[in-house]
Amino acid sequence: MKRVVITGLGVVSPLGNSIDVFWHNLCLGIVGIGDITHFDASSLKARLAAEVKDFRPEEFGIDNYTARRTDLFTQYALAAVKQAMEQSGIEGKVAPERLGVYVGSGIGGMGTFLVEAKKMFDKGGSRVSPLFIPMMIANIAAGNIAIQYNAQGPCLPVVTACATSTHTIGEAYRAISHGYADAIIAGGSEATINELAVGGFMNLQALSTETDPAKASIPFDKRRKGFVIGEGAGMVVLEEMEHAKKRGAEIFAELCGYSNTCDAYHITAPRMDASCAARAITETAKQACLSDKDVLYINAHGTGTPMNDSAETLAIKLALGEQIARCALVSSTKSMTGHMLGAAGGTEAVICALSLYHGIIPPTMGYEEKDPECDLDYVPNQAREIRANVAFSNSLGFGGHNGCIALRQFC
Repeated sequence: MKRVVITGLGVVSPLGNSIDVFWHNLCLGIVGIGDITHFDASSLKARLAAEVKDFRPEEFGIDNYTARRTDLFTQYALAAVKQAMEQSGIEGKVAPERLGVYVGSGIGGMGTFLVEAKKMFDKGGSRVSPLFIPMMIANIAAGNIAIQYNAQGPCLPVVTACATSTHTIGEAYRAISHGYADAIIAGGSEATINELAVGGFMNLQALSTETDPAKASIPFDKRRKGFVIGEGAGMVVLEEMEHAKKRGAEIFAELCGYSNTCDAYHITAPRMDASCAARAITETAKQACLSDKDVLYINAHGTGTPMNDSAETLAIKLALGEQIARCALVSSTKSMTGHMLGAAGGTEAVICALSLYHGIIPPTMGYEEKDPECDLDYVPNQAREIRANVAFSNSLGFGGHNGCIALRQFC
């Protein structure tokens, strides 16, 4: 088994479109939630979202020709990958056939789907764009990234709803550790703040209908009533450790564990005994050789839905035991970024790497009222300067998909 490290990070997010701005705002507890501006949401009960602000494709080398031929989720992906690749400095230093791309999306190009569906209903199928399919399909961000960087190695997009990019990173880790690639670009992207997605999630009663942005996404708080939809992309460059060291790359953290389980229970609700989510965490902890001497930070899935947060809390306690669970620092950064769906796990992996690298645990914002079923330390409302040496990132997706990855401070 080869060791795998993170050498590049990239984000496009409701808190900023560069790593420095994103991390600064995250540590300050800035909430990136506000009124929906992408469309007129005045007739909806759910009117808040965590939108990406001030995104300009040309700033990331995406010219007008490419922008016209790609959905926004692909543009977000390309922008985040550009940051990660530049920070890593790996371009041109790995053989094309040894460079892979594992980038997924929970939903894909829904914006494109809406535009072309309207054309069809208004003017007939003959007016649908010939680029409709290659702009919409959920694997196309990975395809465009591979083309951009001549990545001829393994390419495996994943679609597991909100667990998507935790699974892409975990599967990429396995591929490198077993010798199938020297480096893999991994993460996820999403751009679904539109009438169809918001209407669907809202009518599923999954979204918060709060009108105050500071109180809308409040994971683990007793008053929580749903999640706030977000968008963006989170990407990492994973690299075989000796390959990275040989070229003198800066290493942010080591990826040291991953597990993937399924509740096999319900299409949207978590298994309330939390047994399968707990098993994902347990198996990841074993791979990471977690001990009671480690200082553990857990970036929780923590969506702010009533059942999810209580089930995840139970899963953490079942997996780690009461003593370790109560010593762990748990926070949900979705309180600031909203729920970025297929991009959530990638963005939260970036957060875990930065947390270990800088010795700061980001907070759970908006936390005020304790819930007896959510009784861990959720780092409420203010970041803490604590040097954790291990970080877990949990993701739990519709369909019962569970994923957990472990990062360890590199030394």
